[in-house]
Amino acid sequence: MCSPHRTDDPSHRTGEGATGLVRFSDLPPGVLRDIALVWLADAVVGVSFGAIAVGGGLPVWVPVLMSLLVYAGSAQFSAVGVLTAGGGPVAAAATGLLLNSRTAAFSLALADDLGRSWTARLIGAHLVTDETAAFVLAQEGRRQRKAAFWISGVGLFVAWNLSVLAGALAGSALGDTDRFGLDAAFPAVLLALVLPALRGDSAARRASAVGAVVAVASAPLLPAGVPVLLALLGLLAARRGPRRPRTASSRSAS
Repeated sequence: MCSPHRTDDPSHRTGEGATGLVRFSDLPPGVLRDIALVWLADAVVGVSFGAIAVGGGLPVWVPVLMSLLVYAGSAQFSAVGVLTAGGGPVAAAATGLLLNSRTAAFSLALADDLGRSWTARLIGAHLVTDETAAFVLAQEGRRQRKAAFWISGVGLFVAWNLSVLAGALAGSALGDTDRFGLDAAFPAVLLALVLPALRGDSAARRASAVGAVVAVASAPLLPAGVPVLLALLGLLAARRGPRRPRTASSRSAS
């Protein structure tokens, strides 16, 4: 298998990201700002999750412990929905596992960016989310990718768990969290982050358009979470019509 991360020579590894240190200065300009926005959105959704779980009749320790051990926003919402609707723990765990199965592909893509020790990889595997994967894959250099993963991942983990605890302690005092529109904050921030990529990449536009159509069309027919997985079929559209390199004549014309 050809991979730019597996064919680096030793001198390149020692010069770029081989050390265990991660610095904020390793991030390209503007990336830390984007990461901070996701931290904020994640915290807002975490408060909502904690309040919904406790408001639905679960004890405070359930959403708090789930956030520490499971740490998967969509899977946690689905599992709590099953539990509060009267479903058993097996059904809740199965729903969460199905929704979180997509992170297996993320883990394969990010494995070389977590670090080389087993400790780093075990801890890093727990921090793999949609957001950390997006930030890492957007970086070009190895040092930048590693910094993007650990800075975004650790920050998200802390923000999510503190906000879930705050929401759980607030409990039913917040009332119906849907009236605050908290559930819209997270997708709105993610949309703002991906818009620049969509404007400059026709393949990304094709993939996102097809994925959106598949997800919307299948949502009324399939259980929650499955339409999101089916949206990955949009990646097939990105492989069609590859970008053609600019020829010498086109460069001279421009």
